[in-house]
Amino acid sequence: MTKTVAAAPPTVSAPAEAPKASTPDVVSKKPAAKKPAQPKVAVEKPETAAPARKSAGKKPVAAIAAEPSAPTTAPRTRALKPGGAAPKPVSAEPPPAPNAPEAVPPPSEAKPSASKPAPSKPAPEAAAPETPRPGAIDLEAFAANLARMMEEGGRAMAAYLRPREEGRIRDDVAEELTEVAKTIGNVAEYWLADPQRTVEAQSRLIGGYLDLWTTALKRLGGEKTRPVVEPATRDSRFADPEWNSNPFFDALKQAYLLTANWAADMVEEAEIDARTKHKAEFYVRQIAGAVSPSNFVLTNPELLRTTLASNGENLVRGMKMLAEDIEAGGGDLKIRQTDDSKFRVGENLAVTPGKVIFQNELMQLIQYAPQTESVLATPVVIIPPWINKFYVLDLTAEKSFVRWAVESGLTVFMVSWVNPGPELAAKGFEDYMKDGVLTAFDVAKKATGAKDFHAVGYCVGGTMLAMTLAWLAASGQKPGLASATFLTTQVDFTYAGDLKVFIDEEQVASLERKMLEAGVMEGSKMANAFNMLRANDLIWPYVVNNYLKGQAPFPFDILYWNSDSTRLPAANHSFYLRNCYLDNKLAQGRLMLAGKTLDLTAIDVPMYSVATREDHIAPAASVFLGLQKYRTPGRFVLAGSGHIAGVINPPARGKYQYWTGGPAAGTLEDWIAKAEVHPGSWWPDWRGWIEERSSARVPASTRIPGEGPYKAIEDAPGSYVKVRS
Repeated sequence: MTKTVAAAPPTVSAPAEAPKASTPDVVSKKPAAKKPAQPKVAVEKPETAAPARKSAGKKPVAAIAAEPSAPTTAPRTRALKPGGAAPKPVSAEPPPAPNAPEAVPPPSEAKPSASKPAPSKPAPEAAAPETPRPGAIDLEAFAANLARMMEEGGRAMAAYLRPREEGRIRDDVAEELTEVAKTIGNVAEYWLADPQRTVEAQSRLIGGYLDLWTTALKRLGGEKTRPVVEPATRDSRFADPEWNSNPFFDALKQAYLLTANWAADMVEEAEIDARTKHKAEFYVRQIAGAVSPSNFVLTNPELLRTTLASNGENLVRGMKMLAEDIEAGGGDLKIRQTDDSKFRVGENLAVTPGKVIFQNELMQLIQYAPQTESVLATPVVIIPPWINKFYVLDLTAEKSFVRWAVESGLTVFMVSWVNPGPELAAKGFEDYMKDGVLTAFDVAKKATGAKDFHAVGYCVGGTMLAMTLAWLAASGQKPGLASATFLTTQVDFTYAGDLKVFIDEEQVASLERKMLEAGVMEGSKMANAFNMLRANDLIWPYVVNNYLKGQAPFPFDILYWNSDSTRLPAANHSFYLRNCYLDNKLAQGRLMLAGKTLDLTAIDVPMYSVATREDHIAPAASVFLGLQKYRTPGRFVLAGSGHIAGVINPPARGKYQYWTGGPAAGTLEDWIAKAEVHPGSWWPDWRGWIEERSSARVPASTRIPGEGPYKAIEDAPGSYVKVRS
């Protein structure tokens, strides 16, 4: 779980549809007789994918009459790759849903937080009026709305330009575009260097267009045809029925897919170095996502219907939200993915009872109050990533890993990292290890009187935990560690995924120059990088929903947390990028930290490691490879879904599944082939594993936060986590 950009890892695998109306048949200059009704927005569970919308009785937008959909079977076509093939389940049951529905629901289909329901009547600016029923277009109203849209557009442009004119923002667009052009130019050079290859590439694309032209003509003639190309199963951009039923939009969709797939094939088949190919695949995927016809009013049937039926009011609302989001981003677009007004940390998020019992300039340590009569004698100390805020592990009561662990009889301590300012620019990994991890260990043992403890590290927090254990081993120190649990943690960054696109010598050096000026890595930069990893889930659906449909997204706790980014000290972030992502020194046994060379094979504690199938931050193959660097890799568990939803998966919800098997050896695919699949959450499996190692219990009355050697400073979740970037 981590966030980076040129950065390094969280995280983190569409709104209620505006009521549809067919294209009006009559054009009238008289205003509509009735005002539109208030919206009736259907709210679906965030983990449920958006269903295909029915359009019975609706007229198509294009002048060409709609005809029956073609058969669904199609010749083999290659869909855009989402970034890496997921392991195949060995059971007969269907594979788990992708990460997107749980961690990132479509913009306005997310279910409001259970702890604080959304109001029954949304604010006028937050919800779109019900689309009028088929009738006349009010040209005067349409023209007036276009004028209002231009006015709001001017406000958005002013919000964008003002900080640049004042020198508060310096754009790097030219530098970034140069990198993109250079990378894609290497692919083009390969295909253009040989005339035969050039002809082959051209013939492949033109041949696809000719096939599409032929089938389109046949379809216009009344003949049923099979599509030349179809979107991937998980591609929700073309869910509207008119993408299939209307010949014009169907042809437009297929032309786009043909071109996007052709471009992806050109990169895949180019004989260039692996790093350049990886970057080219990423950039082509970003470009293809940006130019999709689903992202534009005139080429998206649903948007076109909505715009005509509402006389352009949706565009006015959308442009207003665009201006607000640019202003909220201080001159950069900060896409709203949820309704931030519905959440407050400490009120309906991070509400598990506890006390802050220790703090220094880098962290606060929270001890949670027991909720059982007795507790396991060995406490648990959790090291979350400092690139995100810890409360992803303590969301609403029903999703909170911390609350579940406390209710299961565990004494839990949580590190809450500071959201640093420039004054902490020089704080590096050594400081985070000594003043953060080691201090938390020491305080937890003294507060409970326990000799041993269980340590849990999440994402980069797990990487730091592994480094700390290796440093302790090199120093000859034995802190009394009963076990170590690693959640989506990488120690070998060979297969670190698309984040490596942002990290090479040139980009890291450029980032270091910027951090030297600011003292920190801004959280917004990292958030943008993580959003780009899954642009078709985290960017374009919200652009369409917010700024073109004019609909504000619904409240969703995980997306609120996702937008609550933190800054990073320059020294800390530079060390992480160079030594882990760029040079991979930890896996090679060459990393120096606090005067010691770190050797992962020297770690000798029981280990429990969780990877997730759809992880785009810490890919399962990367986690699996890293486990082989330890002397004893311990118990490996592969969970369903992704970096967030695969970890935050409460047993009561009965979602996803997990696989268990032998130690992490050989390849991940071979391990999966022999693994056993279990329905539901991995949490109870971990809880049982913990108790096997230390089953002694003590009265809960001996574990009241603030009643031991460390007095309570403030109530959980503390003040550090509430500092916004």
